[in-house]
Amino acid sequence: MQFLVLTERFMDKFPAEAWKPELIEAEGQRARELYAAGVLRSVWRRKDKPGAVLVLEAANEAEVQDAIESLPLRKLGMIGFPLVTQLEPYPGFGPR
Repeated sequence: MQFLVLTERFMDKFPAEAWKPELIEAEGQRARELYAAGVLRSVWRRKDKPGAVLVLEAANEAEVQDAIESLPLRKLGMIGFPLVTQLEPYPGFGPR
């Protein structure tokens, strides 16, 4: 199953200097690990606010929660997940 996850950065709770390059690199490294494991399918930066949009592949929502909770910025409380939802195929592309 695929899941859509919206992330948001808590910019108001953490000053600019808290977003250190080594933290961003650690986040990127964990994303690469999840991608290599076949869990993270794609990631996009949001244009409306600081954060990202993730598409993950997992057997259930619990596996998705485990994956996103493993992100370093989440462990530090610097990001949240206002939306985690399962996706299903669009039926308009199916047989008629």
